[in-house]
Amino acid sequence: MTWRDLCFLHWPVAPDALRDLIPPGLEIDTFDGSAWIGVVPFEMRDTRFIRLPAVPGTRHFPELNLRTYVRGPERAGVWFFSLDAASRLAVRGARATFALPYFDATMKIDREGDAVRYRSERRSAFGAPPARFVGGYRPIGPVETSRDGTLEHFLTERYCLFAQAGYGVPRSLRRGLVRGDIFHDPWPLQQAECELEACDMFRLARMDAPSGEPLAHFAREIRVEAWAPIRIDV
Repeated sequence: MTWRDLCFLHWPVAPDALRDLIPPGLEIDTFDGSAWIGVVPFEMRDTRFIRLPAVPGTRHFPELNLRTYVRGPERAGVWFFSLDAASRLAVRGARATFALPYFDATMKIDREGDAVRYRSERRSAFGAPPARFVGGYRPIGPVETSRDGTLEHFLTERYCLFAQAGYGVPRSLRRGLVRGDIFHDPWPLQQAECELEACDMFRLARMDAPSGEPLAHFAREIRVEAWAPIRIDV
């Protein structure tokens, strides 16, 4: 798959605010004592299984996720509170394959030069509360890759996800945690500016919206490979 016109929007939060939201067996990952919550809008492009043609209706679609960062056995990764997407087939496929909390949404991306205007309205499916994201963002700095040990590296260079095994995954994986690994080149990051009109994605995580302006980073495009989840022992 290719992720295009992606914006990392991050806010620092107290680790204790997330502890009850993360399952046992995972540690909340922190940077200088702070946990981080992220909202990440982007467009998914050219999605397909390796060596197979794309499935109609799942090749190109907007996606929006709410996430934080955790440490599991052997490595650090991403914990997703929710993922909204504008493809019904992709939502159901990801819920079944990766045990991830995907939800249907009506979404639209408009572009004008470097600027991106992004709208998302979650539909009532799978018992999720309604949620909206409306905002714009654009890059304002040169393309750089982050250095190990920096906050930018901590927030973006993550090469696996963790999920709670449950209904929809193979029976052998239905208890405990699963991990899905990904691979891509280092992120081509740019500093970004954003303007948020509406952002209530935090409802599903039972969190109040963080205060203050988010730390924003933009990436024009990156090619990604992902592997099926595996059961992990914790």
